[in-house]
Amino acid sequence: MKKALKIAGIGVLSLVFGALAFAGWAMYATHIKLSKVYETHRVEIPMPFPLSEAEITALREERKAADPPPSPEAPPIDYLEGVDLNAIAMERAVARGQHLVESRFVCVECHGANFGGGTMVDDPLVGQLLGPNLTLGKGSRTLEYTMADWDRMVRHGVRPDGTPGLMPSDDFVGMADRELSDIVAYIRSLPPVDAEVPPVSLGPLLVVLCATGEMEIEADKVLSHPVEHPVDPPEVAATAEFGAHAAQVCTGCHRSNFEGGPIVGAPPDWAPARNITPHAEGIQGWTYEQFVAALRESKRPDGTALREPMTKMAPYAAKMSDTELQGLWAYLQTVPAVPQGK
Repeated sequence: MKKALKIAGIGVLSLVFGALAFAGWAMYATHIKLSKVYETHRVEIPMPFPLSEAEITALREERKAADPPPSPEAPPIDYLEGVDLNAIAMERAVARGQHLVESRFVCVECHGANFGGGTMVDDPLVGQLLGPNLTLGKGSRTLEYTMADWDRMVRHGVRPDGTPGLMPSDDFVGMADRELSDIVAYIRSLPPVDAEVPPVSLGPLLVVLCATGEMEIEADKVLSHPVEHPVDPPEVAATAEFGAHAAQVCTGCHRSNFEGGPIVGAPPDWAPARNITPHAEGIQGWTYEQFVAALRESKRPDGTALREPMTKMAPYAAKMSDTELQGLWAYLQTVPAVPQGK
């Protein structure tokens, strides 16, 4: 009996030491990965984007129409004399940026409604993933950012010092230069918020997934498949071309081919992402109205409620225009139909 207990004790100790050794290795391997320094391109993007020739012409005609017609003897009038074109460009950029962060790019979900910081995930198993303060207040992580720094962080997942961040940049790699510029213009226009947001703290699940490569570092995903960022986004229209651009932010959960499946590193209570291809296991047979109800009302075609994290998307889809949703729907009808992801 004593011998059996001794053997059992040795077995338990071996398991404990093995678990501790694995945990130590996982923490070290994750630390090494998060300490790696990456090099990316460096591009300076204007902020705001200057008015286009078409916009300037339209503005001139608008002011001309608002003035009484000059007498035939009057000298030629410069209808844009004294007009601050840069101020108008900034005003328009801020308006576009506000729409983008409150709808298609859901930035508010991670960084808070005032962009002073927010909670992405707070779960003992996953970790504490907090969106940093992006305003110009005390505790801002972007106070000294240039547009090149914004580009590297948002579209490549790389901090100014070259180390990787946990920004889901794979969702935003296709963001156009002007969209990024508009978003920064809007964020910079907000009142400063004084908030010291703690750094990210990975829980045991993410440590193991990161160490074993099951969860790929965003910078690795983006830089292993470099893409050329468009300068201007496609025109907002009910077309598959625009929909393909808008759908890029869906890939973080629904995967690059939109097959859906379990979301790597997600909290345990998050449902697997749905297949949103025109497959029998996806949205085959859905109507456009049912698609909109799923996004804006978190309702399936049978009337039952969707689960997290999709329920979080309803406020943002509500602020997308009907044209944007029509474009997204048009694109999803064109993607290859594939079974539900595993």
